[in-house]
Amino acid sequence: MGALYASPARTLMTLALRRRRTAAALGRSCSQLRSHQPAVPKNFTDYDSLRQLYNPQVPPHFNFAKDVLDKWSEKEKSGAKVQTPALWWVNDAGEEIKWSFEELGFHSRRTANVLLGACDLQQGDRALLILPRVPEWWLVNVACMRTGTVLIPGTSQLTAKDILHRLRASKAKCVITDESLAPLVDTVATECAFLRAKLLVSDRRREGWVNLRELSKSVSGDHVCVQTRSDDPMTIFFTSGTTGAPKMTEHSHSSFGIGLAVNGRFWLDLTPEDVLWNTSDTGWAKSAWSSVFSPWIQGACVFVHHMPRFNPQTVLQTLSQYPISTFCTAPTAYRLLVQEDLSRHRFQSLQHCLCAGEPINPEVMEQWKGQTGLDIYEGYGQTETVLIAGTFKGMKIKPGSFGKPSPAYDVQVVDEAGSVLPRGTEGNIAIRVKPHKPFALFSGYTDAPERTAQCFTGDFYLTGDRAVMDEEGYLWFVGRADDVILSAGYRIGPFEVENALIEHAAVAESAVVSSPDPVRGEVVKAFVALTPAYQSHDRTALAAELQAHVKQLTAPYKYPRKIEFVEQLPKTVSGKIRRIELRNREWGRA
Repeated sequence: MGALYASPARTLMTLALRRRRTAAALGRSCSQLRSHQPAVPKNFTDYDSLRQLYNPQVPPHFNFAKDVLDKWSEKEKSGAKVQTPALWWVNDAGEEIKWSFEELGFHSRRTANVLLGACDLQQGDRALLILPRVPEWWLVNVACMRTGTVLIPGTSQLTAKDILHRLRASKAKCVITDESLAPLVDTVATECAFLRAKLLVSDRRREGWVNLRELSKSVSGDHVCVQTRSDDPMTIFFTSGTTGAPKMTEHSHSSFGIGLAVNGRFWLDLTPEDVLWNTSDTGWAKSAWSSVFSPWIQGACVFVHHMPRFNPQTVLQTLSQYPISTFCTAPTAYRLLVQEDLSRHRFQSLQHCLCAGEPINPEVMEQWKGQTGLDIYEGYGQTETVLIAGTFKGMKIKPGSFGKPSPAYDVQVVDEAGSVLPRGTEGNIAIRVKPHKPFALFSGYTDAPERTAQCFTGDFYLTGDRAVMDEEGYLWFVGRADDVILSAGYRIGPFEVENALIEHAAVAESAVVSSPDPVRGEVVKAFVALTPAYQSHDRTALAAELQAHVKQLTAPYKYPRKIEFVEQLPKTVSGKIRRIELRNREWGRA
């Protein structure tokens, strides 16, 4: 499938097993996505040269379903793609579905015909998709590409108020959900005159709803994919809302459909022989990253375990039972997993572990490596981007750093005016957009040009995150721009304090924010969730112990002068800690 599908990251690896997986196995089809890059030598190990070799070309027209998925289907028919299925789905009841790319194409074309016929969706219309990890979530994703429908994914944890906000903001003409959320939709649908169709994923009928499973059995499996321009809108994701109201983030067909090749090639390091399990919630952009585009660009298998909620034992058993070679989950999940007895499990196929979503604590990385022998490769990106930076195979891992900039972007640390700062200086993580804006960057915040413009300063797009770039080009996360604590003239990043806290056996999770202080202006406050073994300990004594512990691991001025023990931390629907909620509570803000 052309040079874009080759895996240069593979050449950074020392494992002979993976070195034998050559780009030749991927063929020479899918000309729409060829990057026209020179061949990567087998002994290639230089990061800077790797960046120079990455030069994908974006054609005027592009559609992921037609130009990628259907090409893999053609290769299957020719016998060239037989190692793994395209989608491998299981659940706790022992049910299992395996679809080849050809079968995925057939079922998604049927779903496309339902969207066109029963839902009367036209190219450019918007559809809100709220489903858990059921096979129909993937079918609707692909069907929307085939019909040119702009997909708006949402998590199943949304409330009626959340659903109403998303419907009103997006003016979606169709909502697709299951029995658990259909009643919530019905309570707000009367306030949305623009909503034309309600599509239900269920084995039972519901009044006022079109049943997707029922109709899919009777509609044709023939469908001609619409022609879409590369810069046409393809999907809209609502941001996590860690620092404010969720924003509608729009991506084009090429932004994710071609741009996420950098994730699959360099960071996930996938080939058609790999089975990738990404545990992200379906409402988070990371699910598009690692459960749709990145693996299928590479022809890899998307593995799905439909768990009602994250269960560490189920995860460990699944990694042992199935031939999962690549595992990607959130730092929060790894924190839970390392608290289990990992010696009881053998991951015979697992070769590559990754995390994203928020910084991972070095202590957790060390515990995972000590018990499994596997490193965790961190990645950093946003709803607005593809992979901004990461630790790639073959690179030295620096615990606490999320790696170096990905080949997709020119990433710098800049000041408030957009000037590049010297190495070792804290500043804003930024992506260069002049003289040419990267195609793998969001189109903008939907219907909010002023809000979009606020993200750009000088020649750069500002991520809103702060970091330090060291002399070797590694990025060290400090925190969100408005998470940084200014105490008695000192700038304190919450992540360093949280890293110190997590090394104490009493701490399961923590969140560090600023708190008002009459003398210092503001001080460090830590909200701490305890591990089970410390639940009954004296809290006053334990707070003093944690303060002393942090003083030993960081500069003394960074220790939390205030500690509050909590049962759990507030989080977004994607699992990120909402420090803004804790900070606002401290400062008496609404």
